[in-house]
Amino acid sequence: MNTKSHTKSQESPSASASATPPARLALVGDRSPNVASHTRVPLLLDALAARDGLVLDAYWIPTEDAVEPDAVRGFDAVWMLPGSPYRSEAGALAAIRTAREEGIPFLGTCGGFQHALLEYARHACGLAHAAHAENDPGAEDPLIAPLACSLVGHEGAVTLAPGSLAAAVLGADRTVERYHCSYGPSDVRLLDVLRARGLRFSGTDEEGQVRVAELPGHPFFLAALFQPELSGDGTRAHPMVRALGRAAVARAAERVGAAA
Repeated sequence: MNTKSHTKSQESPSASASATPPARLALVGDRSPNVASHTRVPLLLDALAARDGLVLDAYWIPTEDAVEPDAVRGFDAVWMLPGSPYRSEAGALAAIRTAREEGIPFLGTCGGFQHALLEYARHACGLAHAAHAENDPGAEDPLIAPLACSLVGHEGAVTLAPGSLAAAVLGADRTVERYHCSYGPSDVRLLDVLRARGLRFSGTDEEGQVRVAELPGHPFFLAALFQPELSGDGTRAHPMVRALGRAAVARAAERVGAAA
C-alpha cells in the first residue's frame, strides 16, 4: 500500500477535553504485519495516551512516499521504524534529512538508526559514497555492513555516555535492550568523520560497538540500533518512545502558540 495510513491513539479524558489538537507523528516505514515492531506501534500509542497523557495523531508514511519534499513537513515528530531493506532508501534518507535540518523531533530505531547514520554521512559530512551494504552489496567500504554476529533475537547491555540525551532519557548509564538486526556501523574511519562533524555516539555495547547516536543542538534527535518497540509487553512505552512523544507534544504546543 503506497498511500498514507492513519493510526490514532485513544484519547485520555484530559486530552479530549482540551482544545489543543494532538501532536502529529509521522511513522516512516513500509508497514507490515510480519514486522513485530510495527504491530506494537498501536499498543505503544495507546499506552502513551493512557499512562502518560501524550496523545499523538499518527500517520504511516511508506518510504516510497517519503521521498516527496513535503512528506514529513508539518509533523511534530518523525519516527523512522525498523523494517529494512526499505522499499525506497531515498525516501528514508529524505525523511531523516528533513527532520534533522528542520529541527523536527526524530527517533530512529534499528533500520532507522542505520539510515540516520547514512543520511548524516552523505548530507552533513559530504561522504557521497557512504553506503549501506544491505542496499548496495557491492560497496567496497560500506558505513553499514553485515554484523560479525547477527543480532536477530539478541538481547544485550548498552552503556550510555554520562551527560548524553540517551542517558537522560533512560535515567541510567546502562540498559539491556532487544535487537532484531543483521547490519550495523562498521567503518571506524567513517564513524570518526561523523563524530568530528558533530554526531555524538552516546551508546555502545559490551565490545565498544556503536549502538546509540544523537545530535547535540537539535531539539530531539536520537537513534538506536536496538528496538525499543519490543520492550516489555507493549502496555508501557519504552523511555525513548515516551521521550519522543513528549518532544512531539512540546513542538505541537509551540506551533499552536505561534499561530495564536
